[in-house]
Amino acid sequence: MEMPAPNTLVMSKKARLVALLQTVLPKTAVIHEEIETRAYECDALTAYKCPPLCAVLPSSTEEVAAVLKICHQEGVPVVPRGSGTSLAGGALPTADCVILGVARLNKVLETDYDNRFIRVQTGRTNLSVTGAVEEQDFFYAPDPSSQLACAIAGNIAMNSGGAHCLKYGVTTNNLLGVTMVTMDGTVMEIGGAHLDAAGYDLLGVICGSEGQLGVVTEATLRILRKPEGARPVLMGFNDNEVAGACVADIIKAGVLPVAIEFMDRPCIEATEAYAHAGYPDCEALLIVEVEGSPAEIDEQLGVILQIARKHNPVELREAQTEDEAKRIWLGRKSAFGAMGQINDYMCLDGTIPVSSLPHVLRRIGEMSKEYGLDVANVFHAGDGNMHPLILFDANKPGDLELCEAFGADILRLCVEVGGCLTGEHGVGIEKRDLMLVQFAPEDLEAQMKVKDVFDPAWLLNPAKVFPLSSSAGRRYAAA
Repeated sequence: MEMPAPNTLVMSKKARLVALLQTVLPKTAVIHEEIETRAYECDALTAYKCPPLCAVLPSSTEEVAAVLKICHQEGVPVVPRGSGTSLAGGALPTADCVILGVARLNKVLETDYDNRFIRVQTGRTNLSVTGAVEEQDFFYAPDPSSQLACAIAGNIAMNSGGAHCLKYGVTTNNLLGVTMVTMDGTVMEIGGAHLDAAGYDLLGVICGSEGQLGVVTEATLRILRKPEGARPVLMGFNDNEVAGACVADIIKAGVLPVAIEFMDRPCIEATEAYAHAGYPDCEALLIVEVEGSPAEIDEQLGVILQIARKHNPVELREAQTEDEAKRIWLGRKSAFGAMGQINDYMCLDGTIPVSSLPHVLRRIGEMSKEYGLDVANVFHAGDGNMHPLILFDANKPGDLELCEAFGADILRLCVEVGGCLTGEHGVGIEKRDLMLVQFAPEDLEAQMKVKDVFDPAWLLNPAKVFPLSSSAGRRYAAA
């Protein structure tokens, strides 16, 4: 008997899978035509692309559970996807996978102002969480630069932060509970509308697990009262290292601004051309914001400005009106879009001790000359979360590989000074083979054993986080 061709077997498997998925989802929620699946072939790390087998868009926890149960029974890997804003390839498909998008899971389920929490489906965008409570003078603190588009699901997966994380923390500090569906379709309730939960801290394991353990469909989030007021000050310096030293001195003084943001000359020039924020002509720029009552703001800014003056700034500009405050932040919030207009770039997010900022900035400058690739620096300086943007030409053969090698050296430097590979973007595919730089094989083995418990067949978000040399055998052994 003649055996069918391999492509025929693949199509047969796909046709069976699509038919099964359409028994638990509306037909419009199962995307399987090749031209349509291309919309899911990459996330914001666009250097790598791979169309999935198909994509599904469930609208409830029950539908997510039904999809995962089918894929588990069929042995089909699943890649969870929020809004596709991952900069580390966290939602990159494999050719044999189903993309499970949570975009239609976007409802507010419960709001409790007395107990300061909101419960939402995790396809809801970050900024729209604040939008749901701001009329009552509340807000949701984590504010990634992509907050207009990024989903709460992705924020939980990568433990995202943002400009105001210095004071309010990152996602893990503002997450109270989740509803999560494991690969076999089991629905779990972890944490809840209270400050702490009994037993093991499973919530701490799930937040930042990059879709490796389950699909989070609902989240209970801490909401906070809006502060009485806030005021930013802009500081310009003629040296990156001096600006880094100023940040370290502010933190050392015991003052807690709500944000300290850093931009260097290439980024300043790009954002000026793009947003016309009125930034000074200087090598490095800091935006420091404090909040509270008028008296508290004056007191904090008094200390901060006194520290800044010791570093001989070329400009100090304190916002006096709401419009001036918006203009100070305008360039920073436009930075990534501005850089994208002038060059291809790769954005990193290694994290370092704040005291190491001057040294790390100097070494990045030296490495930039060694590799022959320019770097623009824009990052959350207050907590040492670096975001070097390495500029390269995607159309020039070898430039991407050179950029990746440069990025790997920057991340090795972050670990060398006592930091880590990622602050908020996650490991994804970008840093998976650098995990052995930070962790011993025994450490990685312990982490992989956690995944073994939640996903024994290794079907959730395959080929991510762990070096392929460590994880590939596990999936095939389970199969």
